[in-house]
Amino acid sequence: MEFEMIAKTFMGLEDILAQELVELGANNVEKGRRMVAFTGDKALMYRANFALRTAIRILKPIKHFRAKSADQVYDHIKEIDWSKYIGDGKTFSVDSVVYSEEFSNSRFVTYKVKDAIVDQFRERTGKRPNISVADADIRLNIHISEDKATVSLDSSGDSLHRRGYRQEAVEAPLNEVLAAGMILMTGWKGETDFIDPMCGSGTLAIEAALIARNIAPGVFRKKYAFEKWHDFDAALFDEIYNDDSREREFEHHIYGYDIDYLAVNMSKANVKAAGLSADITIEQQDFKDFKGHEGKAIIVTNPPYGERISTPNLLETYKMIGERLKHAFKEGEAWILSYREECFQQIGLKPSVKIPLYNGSLECEYRKYSIFDGKLKNFREEGGVVKTEEEKRQMAEKRRTWQKRDYEKKETERIDNEEADILTFKFRSLEKQRSERAARERKAFSRDRKPYGENEGRKSRKDGKPFRRGETRSERQNNRKNFFGNRGSED
Repeated sequence: MEFEMIAKTFMGLEDILAQELVELGANNVEKGRRMVAFTGDKALMYRANFALRTAIRILKPIKHFRAKSADQVYDHIKEIDWSKYIGDGKTFSVDSVVYSEEFSNSRFVTYKVKDAIVDQFRERTGKRPNISVADADIRLNIHISEDKATVSLDSSGDSLHRRGYRQEAVEAPLNEVLAAGMILMTGWKGETDFIDPMCGSGTLAIEAALIARNIAPGVFRKKYAFEKWHDFDAALFDEIYNDDSREREFEHHIYGYDIDYLAVNMSKANVKAAGLSADITIEQQDFKDFKGHEGKAIIVTNPPYGERISTPNLLETYKMIGERLKHAFKEGEAWILSYREECFQQIGLKPSVKIPLYNGSLECEYRKYSIFDGKLKNFREEGGVVKTEEEKRQMAEKRRTWQKRDYEKKETERIDNEEADILTFKFRSLEKQRSERAARERKAFSRDRKPYGENEGRKSRKDGKPFRRGETRSERQNNRKNFFGNRGSED
């Protein structure tokens, strides 16, 4: 029997997750914002939790409704027969995600949902189920967007990014789901060697090995929320868990390097815990000492941004990255995730692909650099491909999506401004006008001032025109004489 499901993910990974679901056998796959909807049976739900690399959690909706008040939420929730989902002695918890002006506090929505469930049980049985925040038997999720609400069973429990292999982690470690998405975006599936020259706790290296061998990321997990459901089929899940028929051999190797010996030790511990020591080599090495690599390889890395991790000489670090790629890594691809445009500029290489991607709350970019000897024209004539047709299509689609989101955000801000209190609106507009005028004046002054006279940019000639870039030096000197007199200066 097929039913509706929702796979949650990070913004920017929706395409990859949709592709994973299609390959897994899901039906009616439809992308949304930070989620992909699909249909399938119980076996697919188990397999989605166990095998998807870019999903955070898998939800099973049980009711859709519209509500404009907390009381309406309460009434709709109470209409559900909760005895079908919460058995005797079972604990439950509620997670609320709210994007609505009608409901300003998601915690209040959580309380109303809990009250409705508890009141139903108390009225029908005289008993109330226990609520557990830490480790509930049944986890519920309610999502509200404006007045549209969906209440779902959470089949995953802990976020699926918690694979179970990580023993130790450096400060601000890369999320496993994001790491897997970054690798899948490159199209790499083990055809060449893989290098992460700034590996941190080894997340990219481990996720790359799992992809190369096609090992399901769920093999390390100890439990899923659906295992406590009343209709859990243990035999079916055991069959899925023990099926290794899709795994494959990996004939290349994965290398991780880091300048910090503590990070290297953490990476080695995590690689060993994942049972992938034969496929991954971790060594202490500064990227500036990278001497190249024999044979074809791909580099995927997540350098520091200077946000959560303080890095001295951040721009110099990115300049060094570009220098090493250009001189020590030829005939390969390098993919770099970063946050600051000024950092990317220091790399000094032209990217062939730019993909918007979120790392936590940071709106980053994921860029591909095709490294080759000689000129681009000769590289293409010899059959080299800088950007595939599929990459072009994906970039165009992502650009349109993000432009639409930017437009919607600006339009929302405009409407909010117009609907604001008239006094507040006038005050904000006046301040904005002053700010814009000051910015224009600073820009004009910066553009027009010249190095030939300290006050030249502030003065105008006798004809009323300012001194302009584009005049010859002699013209400028003559104009200065006409303005200042024979002295040629203000003194």
